Amino acid sequence: MSNTELQNGPSVDHLLSGVPALLDRVEHQIQVVIHSTKSSVYRDGKLDEQLFDQFQHRCYLIAVAKAELEAAKSLLRHAAAYPNAVLLKDCTIYFCSQSIKSILSCFTNEAIALGLDRKAVIALLGDEEMDNWLTLASSYGNLAEYCLNTGNSRLESGLSEEQELVRSTFQRFADDVVAPRAEEIHRQDKDIPEEIIGPAAELGCFGTCIPERFGGLQPDDKPDSLGMIIVTEELSRGSLGAAGSLITRPEIAARALLAGGTEAQQQKWLPQLATGEKLCAISITEPNTGSDVAAVALRASPCEGGWRLNGSKTWCTFAGRSELVVVLARTNSDTELGHKGLSLFVVEKPVFSGHEFEHKQKDGGSFSGKAISTLGYRGMHSYQLFFDDYFVANDCLIGEKEGEGKGFYYTMSGFAGGRLQTAARATGVMQAAFEAALSYASDRKIFEKALAEFQLTQTKLTRMLATVTASRQFSYAVARLMDDGGGQMEASLVKLFSCRAAEWIAREAMQIHGGMGYAEESAVSRYFVDARVLSIFEGAEEVLAIRVIARGLMEQHDSENFAAEHQQR
Repeated sequence: MSNTELQNGPSVDHLLSGVPALLDRVEHQIQVVIHSTKSSVYRDGKLDEQLFDQFQHRCYLIAVAKAELEAAKSLLRHAAAYPNAVLLKDCTIYFCSQSIKSILSCFTNEAIALGLDRKAVIALLGDEEMDNWLTLASSYGNLAEYCLNTGNSRLESGLSEEQELVRSTFQRFADDVVAPRAEEIHRQDKDIPEEIIGPAAELGCFGTCIPERFGGLQPDDKPDSLGMIIVTEELSRGSLGAAGSLITRPEIAARALLAGGTEAQQQKWLPQLATGEKLCAISITEPNTGSDVAAVALRASPCEGGWRLNGSKTWCTFAGRSELVVVLARTNSDTELGHKGLSLFVVEKPVFSGHEFEHKQKDGGSFSGKAISTLGYRGMHSYQLFFDDYFVANDCLIGEKEGEGKGFYYTMSGFAGGRLQTAARATGVMQAAFEAALSYASDRKIFEKALAEFQLTQTKLTRMLATVTASRQFSYAVARLMDDGGGQMEASLVKLFSCRAAEWIAREAMQIHGGMGYAEESAVSRYFVDARVLSIFEGAEEVLAIRVIARGLMEQHDSENFAAEHQQR
């Protein structure tokens, strides 16, 4: 039975109509915290870094609350587009009620840290309008029963026929090609085999973020971030380490080349990336810098015909197998310049298999790497890299002379898309974990009943499906914003929300499996360790929350107008 065939009750629409006002009240509380924090850390209209660091805990809570609120808003907007989809409405009511309670409970418990009047927050949570709505909303959302009865594991996506065709194509590829090889790759920490890379290239996987004029799938006249994340989600559902991240590196490299590359550079490298003829890695992080990109120290010294690279990098994923490595290096030795002294290079190298490699040049320069052993996210391997007088030609500097000192900005051009794509990777892992939990709960008998018949199991499955649906729609909404030229803040918010959610859902899926969930022979154990990395890469959760989101929200906040509005309330 489809959603549209279910009987619609008047209370569903009535409850849904009340959600915007309630979310607005929660939004106002978040803005109260942003307002007071900005007042505490801004001096003469500028952020005081020392004061800002004294409010890290508060800034982290602000970002997490804002991310959850925006996820609820995205799901609400999606549900409004499907007036006959009763289960989608149920899902929205359920998720929004959970989000409201989660945010306000956090604000109640952390009132002192947030600088809030605890009694005022408790009063908001318990006032008649809010209390009545939350009480009624608690009876909605038994989505697990629908999934168990129908075998469906997702609600209306809102995709066009063409987009749905792309999704189903990559879903089949994930099921037929990726998933059967995923466990062996994970357990034995193998390289991603050509049996995955070759067919993925034939499907156009690597060209989803590259314009058609360069041989990619993206229209020349407009970006198509949504197409890219649809593919990413399905590949990640098959395996995060063996397929889900194949697009990430060419996506970041392509955005950097499109932002600053010369026409010759674009014509040289983008077609090779689009077809998968050459695979690439992105090398930004260094052992002593972590997420502080502006502190990059790897040196690029000018020499005849090009540059010499000296220094080390870490956490460079897929560096061995890749023929191209995009490297951020310091071209100006004056460290006082910070990010303005950085440039971005495309380094070419041979393909190496396994966990170590070394490439020596005729003049003595060398480039080597050693894979870092990790809990999960295996297959691509993440490397420590070492450059010793390694020569790169002038035309390997993105933008050449004009690009000198602009590497940080070109890197940031790629990172916003990378954060959105990571949210899609998280959704794919969530979907896989949910499907595994749903299947196991249906089959597993305990106390002479199927595990799925127990109320607690159904509550877990319901919350899992609602969260996956919210994450998916949030990422779709951000993709559309980015295609319209915006969405930078939203890309960070969806990354924060989805990666945290993926870790929780993978944990719940493992818990539903019980002892079998802890066994390596169960795929859900792989989902669990893979999900853990999502909040670390493409911007560690804490840095993203504090330095990007909270800081950005304060910059956007209009203190004067908010103070007047707050006074009126």
